[in-house]
Amino acid sequence: MLALHTILLSFLLPLSQAESLLGVYIFSRHGDRTAKLTPPTNLTGLGYQEIFTSGTYFRDRYVNATNKIAGINTDVVKQSQISASAPQDTVLQNSAQGFLQGLYPPVAITDANADTEKLRNGTIVKIPMNNYQLIPLQSVANSVGAEDASWLQGTTGCALATISSNNYYLSSEYKSTLAATADFYKTLAPLVNNTLPADQISYKNAYTIWDLINVAQIHNSTFDPNKILTDEMFFQARQLADLHEWNLAYNATDTIRAISGATLAAEILAGLNKTITGAGKSKFNIQFGAYANFQSFFGLAQLPAASADFYGVPDYASSMTFELFIDGDATPFPANDAIKVRFLFHNGTTSDSSEPTPFALFGQKQMTLSWQAFVDGMNKFAINGQDAWCRACGNTTGVCSGSAPAGTTATPSSSSSSGSGGVSKAVAGVIGAIVTLAVVLGLAVLVMLVGGMRLVSKKRMSASSSTGSGSPTPMSKSRV
Repeated sequence: MLALHTILLSFLLPLSQAESLLGVYIFSRHGDRTAKLTPPTNLTGLGYQEIFTSGTYFRDRYVNATNKIAGINTDVVKQSQISASAPQDTVLQNSAQGFLQGLYPPVAITDANADTEKLRNGTIVKIPMNNYQLIPLQSVANSVGAEDASWLQGTTGCALATISSNNYYLSSEYKSTLAATADFYKTLAPLVNNTLPADQISYKNAYTIWDLINVAQIHNSTFDPNKILTDEMFFQARQLADLHEWNLAYNATDTIRAISGATLAAEILAGLNKTITGAGKSKFNIQFGAYANFQSFFGLAQLPAASADFYGVPDYASSMTFELFIDGDATPFPANDAIKVRFLFHNGTTSDSSEPTPFALFGQKQMTLSWQAFVDGMNKFAINGQDAWCRACGNTTGVCSGSAPAGTTATPSSSSSSGSGGVSKAVAGVIGAIVTLAVVLGLAVLVMLVGGMRLVSKKRMSASSSTGSGSPTPMSKSRV
């Protein structure tokens, strides 16, 4: 009996007695915002509160805790220990700043002179905002960004990913769903017809329609005076938005569609690898992005195998976390083969009463992976670097003008016999031009075939679709 008691107590021991955290990489969605179809899209007061609450939670978990990240500064931020980034977008960058305010709040003033600074000439300068801490925010390139964009794939700039997403509109799955839901969207028309014309109120714009309704449900006290919308209708609109966005963000047989998840995977690997190669000097990575990044990554990392909820669009302030840890003490900094990785996800605002949950990556059963197994799994789909991105996307102009098209291998030119297999610069230029023209024409034809549609409506996830993954399941029934 005593042995059983000892075993049970061992499960209750603090994490710090069993594991040591070396660093984390967090990818977070923004907080509550205004609707996409009523630009400019802005972070709301509610969204600010959501993201600040999440930042405070992660402070309590990783910065100011018994089992905090080994060596991380608790009160005064050490800039070399933290990396924060977001695309050049108002909602995402403001969300990042709100999160950082919760992560490292103003430094407590312990004496009368703590919030002042005396200059050489005797001038006394008072530090603004009660010792508010400034943390630089880096800009992320090649990422799904602008919250003003109604179609997030359009902001990636990846030609083949754009074509791949548009292929969904040519599929039998899309056409059958469009027809089957026509009457349902007619019932929703009175709720959104002040913003959308009648010919655009259909499954074609499933996410933007749901987004308008969701924002109104949260913020507009005079919304739906005739009580048209029922809970069942709202839930169905959410499910259809999930289904629509999942099919635009990921396809198991055409993974270039998930370009945003592939580039995110490379960024996560780079951030965690920096922690390891720097022997723990870099400790905390926080990046902000849109829901399409989540959905694309979910598909590539086979997370729906762990839970059908990963087919749904993540709620505002959702986050996924990658913990780098070892069993035992972190001093001295451990060898690579001792390091492990754990993935956690939380849908919506994270707090002490609603914490992240661990899930298995890559369709496996283990909740933790060795560092090498994690790297191998991520490298199966990660796209790292400008040249690799250009090749995968088939882009050959602008910054990609020096890259070979997707599916080709750059070959040195040869001045010898014609049997060398080399391609002259002139011929290579013609090939590049043809590929670029084909991509542009392909885009134009696809848009025309879809019938004048704007390049997709926003948000993602659900199930089935062309991936054949099963029924759509939303991340949550909550509206925020």
